[in-house]
Amino acid sequence: MIIELGHYVLVLVLATAIIQSLLPLAGTLRNDPALMAVAPPAAVSGFLLTVFSFGVLTLAYVTSDFSVLNVWENSHSMQPLIYKFSGVWGNHEGSMMLWLIILTFFSALVASFGTNLPERLRANVLAVQGWITAAFALFILLTSNPFLRLDPAPGEGKDLNPILQDVGLAIHPPLLYLGYVGFSVCFSFAIAALIDGRIDAAWARWVRPWALAAWSFLTAGIAMGSYWAYYELGWGGWWFWDPVENASFMPWLAGTALLHSALVMEKREALKIWTVLLAILTFSLSLLGTFLVRSGVLTSVHAFATDPTRGVFILAILVIFIGGALSLFAFRAPTLKAGGLFAPISREGALVFNNLILTTAAATVLTGTLYPLVLEALTGEKISVGAPFFNLTFGLLMVPLLLAVPFGPLLAWKRGDLLAAGQRLFAAVGVGLVIAAIVQWAHGGGPVLAYFGLALGFYMMAGAVTDLVLRAGVGKVTASVARKRLFGLPGSAFGTALAHFGLGVTVIGIVAVTTFETEHVVEMKPGTTVEAGGFVLTFDGMRQGRGPNYTEESGHFTVARGGVRVTDIWSSKRVYTARRMPTTEAGIRTFGLSQLYVSLGDPMNDGGIVVRVWWKPMILCIWLGGIIMMAGGAVSLFDRRLRIGAPQGARRPKAAAILEAAE
Repeated sequence: MIIELGHYVLVLVLATAIIQSLLPLAGTLRNDPALMAVAPPAAVSGFLLTVFSFGVLTLAYVTSDFSVLNVWENSHSMQPLIYKFSGVWGNHEGSMMLWLIILTFFSALVASFGTNLPERLRANVLAVQGWITAAFALFILLTSNPFLRLDPAPGEGKDLNPILQDVGLAIHPPLLYLGYVGFSVCFSFAIAALIDGRIDAAWARWVRPWALAAWSFLTAGIAMGSYWAYYELGWGGWWFWDPVENASFMPWLAGTALLHSALVMEKREALKIWTVLLAILTFSLSLLGTFLVRSGVLTSVHAFATDPTRGVFILAILVIFIGGALSLFAFRAPTLKAGGLFAPISREGALVFNNLILTTAAATVLTGTLYPLVLEALTGEKISVGAPFFNLTFGLLMVPLLLAVPFGPLLAWKRGDLLAAGQRLFAAVGVGLVIAAIVQWAHGGGPVLAYFGLALGFYMMAGAVTDLVLRAGVGKVTASVARKRLFGLPGSAFGTALAHFGLGVTVIGIVAVTTFETEHVVEMKPGTTVEAGGFVLTFDGMRQGRGPNYTEESGHFTVARGGVRVTDIWSSKRVYTARRMPTTEAGIRTFGLSQLYVSLGDPMNDGGIVVRVWWKPMILCIWLGGIIMMAGGAVSLFDRRLRIGAPQGARRPKAAAILEAAE
């Protein structure tokens, strides 16, 4: 009975979303405060109803209720509890429920914390959120119902896809969806502003916290997904330009551009039209990513196999929301004022340059992802666009952007001095070059471009520190005054420095592991050795093992350096009992920021086994940089100057108010 109740409550979610989407909008058109006031309680009610429905589905997984089709297809009674929870969203239907609960959660946040927003704007924003909620609730009910029953109920489930039975996949989708869906609020603000025809600096102030939160979650989600693919799939790589990886990367690029553009709009009331367009495009790319994953047009380890009906439905959502938003933008854009003017060499100019590169990069990734699909649809010819295309085009675009990043915070608003900013960055350039030269000397040579890349990463890190040092006045005032100035800086200054510093750390990791990693593919028998990264690995043999719902064969390796035993590595191959599906569990040991990575291959007829051993120098910098960037977004989000709502003016003294009333 509880399952049917969860299904019924999902229908109530749809009904509530329809009310939320229609009545507040009617209220703004008729200037009726009573109708506009419907939006906040409708949004909160929709969230609470979704929580209940999602909770019912979760309960079915935890109790192994195999009378529910979705649970039978994606769970098993012997499955560890954590994977029963993560199994809720480890499939198409459940993942769409996760999308819906996060969507209604953000709507409830706008309703609860947007009390400083103008009444008309809040009503319109929540109405647009209601449209999106209604569309996805209808999609779930018509094509992806997670509450369908089986009669009679099977005695056991099919088990969750083995590669999804990992802690990383318990964390990665929620983080990614918080990023994807978080940008829906920016989209709703853009549409609401276009409906009302009013966009100003206050609008940018209201949008920025939502963009920061979504960007931070999306950064964390992409980093977590990258690390999961690295250690779980046994391929030894951290990024494969997989089409579904690209689907999450494109809104990140556009969202980064949106953050910088909103900053210009808030400070200078410039780039209004461009900022609104970016808010629309960022969420549109999130919807496009959903279509690519859920429609079945892509083959990927991340994609869910789905029937064509779902793809057509999501495509319709895509056309309605993206097409409608761009049509409204085209209609309203000519009526919007362009905003303040600025010189090309200025902080605004640097941020515009940033925007142009990021949007071009997003367009490049979009082209490489969709071109094979379009070509196949038109001609039937199948091609693949792989890493060489993306590395070349994306890499060439990123170099000038990364060089320019430290300049932006050092340039003045409206009109800046490029030479003066360059002089302030002289020490940062020197730090980058010196460290790169030391690495080249220690490594005994190597590709010149690799050392240029390392210098670029260290230059960005030093440039981020330089910005804080100059703001604090280090070297110009006493140490105590500089310390007070430093800790008195706004949170956004530290957030910007952390994000730029983290990007430099990630660049160092990418360059180091791409250039200097070593790979050995060897057949090993007990007692044989292989050298990697200055370590000697000795294969000691195989051991049989059993987990809660799988059997495994594990290979044991002794790791020594200079003849001294350092550590052990276990690498295994598992076969999950229910699905009879094999997986590879890589053996990884960390040394500082570098890692030894061991993956087992196929057994040989002579009793040996194929083993792949990688030495991956500085690879943890890739994900450490992502964590630092996410922390930068979080610090900026808590800047005391950023509030969800219009800045409140200072209260007038009571005596002045009395005199004014007397007059």
